[in-house]
Amino acid sequence: MNDNSWKAIFDKYKIYKHDFDKKPFVISAEQIKQATAHFKKTNEKEVRILAKQDSREDRPQIFIDKNLFILPIRNGEYIIIKGEGYLDIPIIEKSAKVYNSKLDFILDTSKVGNSEMQHLDFAYASSLIRTFLEDQSLVLTIRGRKYTPKFSFTVRNQLITAEGVQTEVDAGYEGINQVVLIEAKNSQTQNTIIRQLFYPFRQWSHFTSKTVKTLFFEKRSNFYSLWQYEFKDINDYNSINLTKSCRYEIIDNKL
Repeated sequence: MNDNSWKAIFDKYKIYKHDFDKKPFVISAEQIKQATAHFKKTNEKEVRILAKQDSREDRPQIFIDKNLFILPIRNGEYIIIKGEGYLDIPIIEKSAKVYNSKLDFILDTSKVGNSEMQHLDFAYASSLIRTFLEDQSLVLTIRGRKYTPKFSFTVRNQLITAEGVQTEVDAGYEGINQVVLIEAKNSQTQNTIIRQLFYPFRQWSHFTSKTVKTLFFEKRSNFYSLWQYEFKDINDYNSINLTKSCRYEIIDNKL
């Protein structure tokens, strides 16, 4: 959690005295480097690592104590802001649905390894993603890192503007009427930072007039789980809402 590194950062820039109820605290990558230059280990001074707080538990103690989280707002610049930055991923209580793969042959290569990407690719190849979304027109069109256009949003009524922030989706699909963005994990996730869904959502909403949907995907044991989220207000970071979810067991028809 890099408690010592963030303590040094808070001490150097007197962040303890900042009134987070009025506005976020803006901090640059260069400032973080300067405050942690005396640390020896890479994970104690590498900006990318210090700013990577993808779950509530990843935050340093000072963030937890003060109900803070960190967001990138442009290349080399961040804000530390008070509020709820994370989304709980609920357990799907219903029994898994048996899903018969639409493939008429066995994919040998999908069984090698245990990466998020390969599990998501297998779910797509089996047409599970299309079935969950009830859209047979979906095709893979988005993958990898891109940079956001300029956009503004609110957190606790505080206006934030971001531009040129690097985003990455594990897969994005486009159909006749919609674009679907997926964040994938291959282990049990209890919560995740909303940014991973919100920033790509805002990014692609800028480039298309089609409906943009955001999904969270998880492969654990033999089960494939999907959660679909929407943002009720495109300008409100915390307006995220679960619309549906389902857990599947994929059956290969050739076995």
